[in-house]
Amino acid sequence: MRKFALTAIAAAFALTAFANASKASEGVVPPEMDWSWKGLFGTYDRAQLQRGFQVFKNVCASCHSMRYLAFRNLEGIGFNDDQVKAIAAEYDIEDGPNDDGEMFTRSGKPADHFPSPFPNAKAAAAANGGATPPDLSLMAKARAHGPDYIHALLTGYEEEAPAGVEMAEGKHYNHYFPVPPDFDAAAPVW
Repeated sequence: MRKFALTAIAAAFALTAFANASKASEGVVPPEMDWSWKGLFGTYDRAQLQRGFQVFKNVCASCHSMRYLAFRNLEGIGFNDDQVKAIAAEYDIEDGPNDDGEMFTRSGKPADHFPSPFPNAKAAAAANGGATPPDLSLMAKARAHGPDYIHALLTGYEEEAPAGVEMAEGKHYNHYFPVPPDFDAAAPVW
């Protein structure tokens, strides 16, 4: 049994090393941050998470959606039932149809999902220079290096692009943002 356990541990380390090596080949690797939740005894700082939600609500939500999260998910970052109900009620949710077959708007409830700031992807792209802002619901799970990537992306903008890289007017260079090989500087890019 002990031999099996040691073999399983060795295999886990080997797979982790392989996964990290393959992630490193994807492009610029963001610096690894010392997050409070990392480690055996890591914990989430609920006040910090709630401030992050306020930043999303006041800044990011004007362009980005969180369509995979319901208001009730805010309980996971320390908001109580009454706070969640109050936050949900601040949003207008399209519902229906009613008895007359018409759609209507009502105040949000904890079971509702966060509404998108745009009615569809084309409207979002039109309002944002041709680029559709990504949904932020699962961003930490969807990107390699998760929270480290998000931190690097938010703090990695530079005054000028490096030599040989041309950016469209109004766009900014970020070396953590993956640039495809067929990059067209005139095309809208985030």
